[in-house]
Amino acid sequence: MPASVLIVEDERIIALGIQKRLTSMGYSVAGLAANGPDAVRKATDLRPNLVLMDIRLEGEMDGIEAAARVRGQLELPVVYLTANSDPETLRRAKITEPYGYVLKPYEDRDLQTAIEMALYKHEMERRLRENERWLAATLGSIGDGLIAIDEGGRVRFMNGLAEQLTGWTAVDAQGRPVEEVFPIVSDRTRALVTNPALEALRTREPAAIAEGTLLLRRTGGELPIDDSAAPISDANGRIAGAVLVFRDVTERKRLEEHLRQAQKMEAVGRLAGGIAHDFNNIMTVIGGFSELILSGILPPSEVREHLQEVKAASERAAALTRQILAFSRKQILLPCALNLNAVMRDTAGMVRRLIGSHIEFTTEADPLLGPVTADPTQITQVLMNLALNARDAMPRGGRLTVRTSDLRLDEEAAPPIPGLKPGRYAVLEMTDTGSGMTEEVKNKIFEPFFTTKGSHGTGLGLSTVYGIVRQSEGDIEVASAPGRGTTFRVYLPVSEPLPDPRAAEGGRPSDRGTETILVTDDDAGVRRVITMLLAQKGYVVIDASSGPEALELARAHAGPIHMLLTDVVMPGMSGGELAQAVVPVRPGIKVMFVSGYTEDALVERGLAESTAAFLHKPFTAEVLTRLVREVLDRPAV
Repeated sequence: MPASVLIVEDERIIALGIQKRLTSMGYSVAGLAANGPDAVRKATDLRPNLVLMDIRLEGEMDGIEAAARVRGQLELPVVYLTANSDPETLRRAKITEPYGYVLKPYEDRDLQTAIEMALYKHEMERRLRENERWLAATLGSIGDGLIAIDEGGRVRFMNGLAEQLTGWTAVDAQGRPVEEVFPIVSDRTRALVTNPALEALRTREPAAIAEGTLLLRRTGGELPIDDSAAPISDANGRIAGAVLVFRDVTERKRLEEHLRQAQKMEAVGRLAGGIAHDFNNIMTVIGGFSELILSGILPPSEVREHLQEVKAASERAAALTRQILAFSRKQILLPCALNLNAVMRDTAGMVRRLIGSHIEFTTEADPLLGPVTADPTQITQVLMNLALNARDAMPRGGRLTVRTSDLRLDEEAAPPIPGLKPGRYAVLEMTDTGSGMTEEVKNKIFEPFFTTKGSHGTGLGLSTVYGIVRQSEGDIEVASAPGRGTTFRVYLPVSEPLPDPRAAEGGRPSDRGTETILVTDDDAGVRRVITMLLAQKGYVVIDASSGPEALELARAHAGPIHMLLTDVVMPGMSGGELAQAVVPVRPGIKVMFVSGYTEDALVERGLAESTAAFLHKPFTAEVLTRLVREVLDRPAV
């Protein structure tokens, strides 16, 4: 059944408009309410799945007070739909714990996204409560797994649930060492963990295992468990054995993961405001300088200067997008063989400007550093974000040192970070003499949206760094103490350099050509830019604004078409569908996909397996023409 929504809006025409939009989206409208008391009454009588609430309502009870009553009495999710965004309204609305906040005017997709996020979060919370009650009742009725051992650490008793969880029968386990019947390992290192029952025997004190411990079952497989043990004393006070109580926490971990997902969806809503603010600043720069240029009254030198400002603003927009995608770990990487010394050298000037003259900045490069395979733009972003973090920790000045080193970790050596595999690593280390961090703060710094900078911080910087490092198959550690500064160390595995196609040609290949390229994009501006850039390099360009139009041109064009360059996400026919239709019509045609939307199914699943190339928006003219030339020069498959 479709989700039912109660609309609370005091202007009937607007309410009817919302009703029509919700119906077209597939929702069921439970009813309309024009004031606060009517909203509470209808919510009680109709019990909708969600309440869409305008904040400003006629009468003594406004939308915020009505939402508070609906949430308190009925536990229904409320999404505010309003034009009010002043701080005081937001403060009052926040107290009611809304599930969403959509500002007028809005697009249908914004409203639908807010509703779906609210319904999902509410359902997850309901399931979590139900599962917690069910789990408590189940454990109360059947008990935990229980194993009793004697003073020598041998099994004397197992209950039915212990048999089920371990895969051992009580008969077979009788008299065997407890570590054989109950083998446990760390889920990160896979190393054996000391059995808490034996620990209780040794220390004569209760013992427990660490979080993230797995039970290796006799029948195969492994279970995440939570357990504890206590010594058993006889009548004379001597230790006669120990009892081990344990449980399977698979379901709990699954529920925790669902809750984290719901929290992440909620965080997306909080993120939207900051993104809008940054993009509005960027668009203000682009729009303002564009108007100055178009005015025609500027001398050529100033036109060039203003164009550089527009270009810089566009690069800031691209960097912001990359930061968001890196945070979500959905960014498409363009890895290459690079040396961290070169990255450190190339970014030194930017770092100096970023941190200011009140901070002394030095670099130390290890000449024996091996190459790593990573995205150079992302590694630059790591450096800049760490430098920003260091600058904020030294408001009165200090010293910032960036150094590289070569680490060779063999099988016997203890890794600097638990779980770091043996091998050779290039280490990037950044040390500041700032205020340092407490242990509590240090344990949270890589969490998204965690910040110690109040309203001045987004909490995305270090979580972005962590996401980038993990995407690059590396790891990161931090050492810090209050008043003693902070050191970040990034470990990236050393790899063989990727082959450089220019080496075989003895220099940089030409990016010019005479081939015919079919360009397809539903955005006229993007299509025009690509067409002009390629035409400048000598290519013959045929352009189409949609998939069907491109397919018709592919069929009708009299001469050869050497490449299809298409956007991925287009209305009606996607780029993937277009490519599948064009290839049979034009056998041997090369395909290049262009998109800035990494969630598309072609990108998520098909791109890694496809022989087609992919160009990520935004791109520069150099990147476009170079990749087009490389794809055209590839041998046919």
